[in-house]
Parts: sequence; C-alpha cells; structure tokens
Amino acid sequence: MLFEQKVNLGVGAAYRTSEGKPWVLPVVRAAEKALANDDTLNKEYLPVLGMEAFSNAATRMLLVRTAQLLFKAESGHVLAFGVQTLSGTGALRVGAEFLARILGKTVFYYSNPTWENHKLVFKNGQFLEAENTVIGRQDPRFRPRGVPRGSQKCPEGAVIILHACAHNPTGCDPTEDQWKQIAEVIREKKLFPFFDSAYQGFASGDLIRDASAVRYFVQEGFELFCAQSFAKNFGLYNERTGNLTVVSNNRAGCCSKVTDYSDHQRNVFKPSEPWRKDRPRMCDNIRTMSSRIIEMRTKLREALENLQTPGDWSHITKQIGMFSYTGLNEIQSLNMVKKHHVYMLRSGRISMCGLTPSNVDYVAKAIYETVTTLP
Repeated sequence: MLFEQKVNLGVGAAYRTSEGKPWVLPVVRAAEKALANDDTLNKEYLPVLGMEAFSNAATRMLLVRTAQLLFKAESGHVLAFGVQTLSGTGALRVGAEFLARILGKTVFYYSNPTWENHKLVFKNGQFLEAENTVIGRQDPRFRPRGVPRGSQKCPEGAVIILHACAHNPTGCDPTEDQWKQIAEVIREKKLFPFFDSAYQGFASGDLIRDASAVRYFVQEGFELFCAQSFAKNFGLYNERTGNLTVVSNNRAGCCSKVTDYSDHQRNVFKPSEPWRKDRPRMCDNIRTMSSRIIEMRTKLREALENLQTPGDWSHITKQIGMFSYTGLNEIQSLNMVKKHHVYMLRSGRISMCGLTPSNVDYVAKAIYETVTTLP
C-alpha cells in the first residue's frame, strides 16, 4: 500500500518546484526558441576545444570582474581559456587525465566528506593515489576547518579538489578567512588547485558571490583548473553542458585559443549582445531557485524550533546550496525512512529541493519524533 505522506529527500542534485515538479528555466525556453528560428546555425563539427562562444562566456561568468586582478607586472601574462566538456563531471575527467598524462601528477586530495564521484573520476583519469585528510572533516555542528598546518605530508605538485561554493554534500563552505588559510597552505605545499563549480549563482542567487573563492585564487596568482557545470544554475541536466576553465601563467604552455587578460583588460569581459540581453533574465531565474531553497531552510528550522526539537538547528540555515547535513546519525536516518517514509541518506544528508510548503511540517515532526525516541 502506498504511503500518502512519503517524502523523497534523497533525490540527487536536481531542482524541483514547490509542487515537486521539474522546472525548465524561462530563459532557457526563450533561448531554445531563438535557436530553432535561427536559420544561420548549422550542425558542423566544432573545433577540438568546443564552441568558442560558449566556453568564452562560461569563463567570463566564472571570472567576471577579475580582469584588473589577473595581470601583475611582476608575474607577466596571465591567460585563461575554456574547454567545452560533457557537464562538470566531464570537465573533472578531462582535467584529471591531462594532469596525470601530460604533467605526470599521481596524487590528489579531497575534503572529507566530498562528492562521492570525485575519487572515482580521478582514479579513472589515471591518478594513482587519493587522500582525504587535507581539509578536515566537518564536525556534527558543521564548523569547517581550514587546512591544518603541519598535519599533512603532501608531495609537492599534488592536486587538491576544492568546492567553489555550496560544498557537496554538507552545504557548509569555508569562510573568507579560512579560504585565505587554505590558499596559504596550498602555496606553501605547492599543490595544484582544481575547483569544482557546480552551483555558481544557484547557491546564493549571486553569480559574483558564488565564484569569489575561485577569483581570490586567481588574484593571488595561482594557476588552476575549474570544472563548471550548468545543470543546476541553468537547469540543463540532460544536455550535459560543462566547461573546463584553465588559468595559466605560461603563454608558451597554452594553446592558441586563449584570452590574454594583460592585453585586453578593457574588452575581455565585454558581453556579447545575446549575453547582455539574456543575463538579467537568467539571474532572475537563478534567484527564483535559490530563494525557494533558502525559504525551505528557514521553514524547516522554524518548524523544528517551534516543536522544541532537542538540539541546535541553526546549521540548517547556515548551510548553503542544495544539500544539508541534518546531524541525524545512521540509526535515526533509517528510522526516518522506515517509520515516517521520509527517504534520505544514512549519513543524514537531505536534498533541500525535496522540501515543499506542503511537506516541511511533516518532515519536522518526523525529525522531532526520531530524535526524541532515538537520542
């Protein structure tokens, strides 16, 4: 027999409306219609690095307002370019395989916990070793730590995977000061930063804010890779749309398709006409999604506190992005599934997109019953 009040909070990284339905962004619908009506477009093969207009726009979106920071007289030319990929996962794989095959890197580090596919992608990309101790595991109250000095024995040149924003799966990002600490240790240990940016704009509703960590590293003179996914912020899940942004200090080591920020600071971020026209609508659509998720965080916390649920639930609203670590342990999470039909991971992670105005109170009551009977 079906349980009428069942709630799926274990769904993957896919946005849902307040009615629990998939949503195609209006700006995407408009773009699709414009493409369908443009008879000048064709289906010819793209260059090896993909559609230049797309990868340039993706790189601009990531590094926007950073042109004046990218050139330093003492360091010479700073170059950036994009490579079109099969979503963010494809960007991670292409970048990993390049670093392993061409640059001979074999060791990579990741936060604990991290997105479960990071290890698989890099292992399949010919990396040999993985470590998860560089950035300490978030504790039950979700206070992320910077990289602890003196506690790691990283080989020089190892790759470190960094979540640009909305850490998956905890939803807990380093503070500005912690990012500075992380950058200091990465510089000291001569690690190579590889950012994973799957939620730019989607997390906070602000494209600039959500890319601030990447821009800080560029400002500090780091060479880096950044895998960009447009599944969440554009809702392009089945299109598998992604970009690998490369920032390099070495002109000789780059291909001919680069943007030289030192020579073109005035024009490099000048948007094309379609980008200029569509960007405000796109930002409005992004804010619609991020605002609903933020609203659900607020409502869940309020409902838990109104029930006087044991514990501190402030982390629900302090976290950011699509996922939340509730703090429920494995036994409690299984109770949520078996008794209340609130489907979630054993780790206590939930997808905030599964919460709606019609089920948030039921979920809060289920959590209350669980933590009072199974403390």
